[in-house]
This record gives sequence, structure tokens and C-alpha cells, in this order.
Amino acid sequence: MKRFFKVFRGAFALVCFIGAGALASCSTGEAIQGVLGSDSGEEGFSSEAPEFLACKVVSSQEINFQFSRPVQVVSLNFEPALTVDSTDGGATVKIMLGAAPDEGAAVMADILVEDTAGNTLNVLVPFRTRNDRIPKLLITELRTEYSSPRTEFVEFKTLEAGNLGALRLFIPGNTKNPLAFEFPPTEVASGEYVLVHLRTRDTDIGATNETGSELDLSGGNEALADVRDFWVPGSAELLRKTDTVYFMDQDDKVIDAVMLSENPDAWWSKEHYAAAAELLQEQGAWLASADTEIPGPSDAVISGKTTATRSISRDEAAPDTNRASDWYITANNSATPGKTNSTKRLE
Repeated sequence: MKRFFKVFRGAFALVCFIGAGALASCSTGEAIQGVLGSDSGEEGFSSEAPEFLACKVVSSQEINFQFSRPVQVVSLNFEPALTVDSTDGGATVKIMLGAAPDEGAAVMADILVEDTAGNTLNVLVPFRTRNDRIPKLLITELRTEYSSPRTEFVEFKTLEAGNLGALRLFIPGNTKNPLAFEFPPTEVASGEYVLVHLRTRDTDIGATNETGSELDLSGGNEALADVRDFWVPGSAELLRKTDTVYFMDQDDKVIDAVMLSENPDAWWSKEHYAAAAELLQEQGAWLASADTEIPGPSDAVISGKTTATRSISRDEAAPDTNRASDWYITANNSATPGKTNSTKRLE
């Protein structure tokens, strides 16, 4: 027998199909396949192990694992543990859970399967449980500049009650991993301000993701006692003056977005910005002056004059049009992370 491991790398390498064929990333982790090939050599039987194809989180209690040919489950474990009610074999292995887990929880599946020729395949699959209660939200304020102790942040406001589990924050300018943050299960009320700190410095003592009802748990700079704080670990720069910020649900639907450009250039200087612009235009999440066109730098919020104390802020009193006209640069010392935006605008 030959034993080998096949590793899928990258934030988007492994995908789950959620619901009726829609795409969503299972996890930022890696899926690992450990293969044992059969030596039977019998006529009509393959000595090659089946291939793992995909993970589908169909509902809160159904998870499917797809393989290249029919298999039976030899063993299955979840971390954290989930109660399994039934397991059906086939090219699509259907797992029914005994109870619905927390919405949008991160889970690792360790599944060992065997085909009719005795070939076995062991797969470690990271995925998120289904969350159908991700709330509507609006991005309300951004800081793109770092000046200690002030760090970059993304602020949003919930427009309805729900759960943030598996909500994803993307920043395409971070090309190695545009998925900047994936939220743990967190119940939120309508009208909450949520602050995502894009760095966690050594001096941010007690920086804690506030997933429960207590909003005063987190230390760190600009963590307020009545605002829900989340922290991206590490000190890397994630957001720039020319960049895009958007939130996605588990069905890869953009919930809200904002495009930034330091200058109103003719077109994007980087392909990943152009790709983000096309995605947002297709979903109606960010619009050019002509709705049918892909938005360019001149259609973005012109961010050249923003600083660590001048934030990029939404006009919270105006309707959302998904255009740059919804936004402005605040006056000096008028950034308001976690609070209603200042109406003082840079002249």
C-alpha cells in the first residue's frame, strides 16, 4: 500500500456548496486527504482511492460530503462534538445531526470512508455550520491609517436582530488572504454598532472578541464599554487608502460594501480591485454613475485626505444608495469608532 497526503491550500481552496448550489468558503483552514490505496488488483476493482470533492452544508442539521464514487463511512468525528442521528453512504454521504449546532460555528470533520474495492480515504474538512439569521447591516465608518495608538478599523451597524456567525469580512487589497475576519456565533440586536479592529497590538491588553451580552469585556485602544468589539490578530496592515471592504453571507451574497480610491484615476491599477468592482457591480452592492458600468476609481470614495483622526464616514441620516455620495471625510479629530458618526466634514 502507498500512503500519501494531498493538501489544499489558501483561503478559497476548499468550498462548501450551501443550499441550492450557492458557493461559500468552508473555512480559512486546510482540508487534508490521507489516502490508502488497495492492493487487491482484482479485475473490475480500482486500486485508486476515491477522491473527496466537496462539503455541502444543506441545512442546520444536514451536512453532505461528496466523493468521486460511492463510499461507506467507516468513522466520523466532529470537533467540537456534534450529535449524529444518521449516516447514509453513496457518492454523496448524507449526515443528519440529532440537534442543530450553534449558528455559524467553526467545526472540523474527520471522516474515514471506504469504497467497494476496499480503498479508504481519510479527510479532515473545516466548515461552518449553517446560519440563516445573518442580519442586514451597513458599513458606517472606516479608518485606513495607522498612527499608534490608533489603528485601522471597520465599523458597521446592524439593521435587524440576528446572529453574526459565519459572516465574513473581505479586504481584497490583502491579496494573500482577502478574508480578513470570519465572525463566531454572536447574537446581536437591531441598531448595534460593531467595531472590527484590524490590528491587535502588544499594548492592546485584554483585547477580547465580545460574542455575548457583556460589551465591556474588551480592553485595548478605542474599545468602548457599550460597543461590541472584535479583533483581527497580528500587526499586519490590512486596509489601505485604495481598497475595497465588503461583507458576505454564507451564500456569497454581498451584504454591504464600500470602495475606496486615493485618486480618481481612469481605472484600477491592480487587477484584484477591478475584480472586486465587477463583483460588487454584479450584485448591486456598489454602483458607478451609470448602473450598467463596472465602477472605477472615480466612482469610489476619494480617500486621499483621510488620516488617523479623519475617518471615512457614512452619512447616517441619508438613505443608502451604494454610491460614493453616501460617504465623506470627517474633519480633524472627528473619527468616532463605535459611535454615531460626526457630522463635521473636512472642508
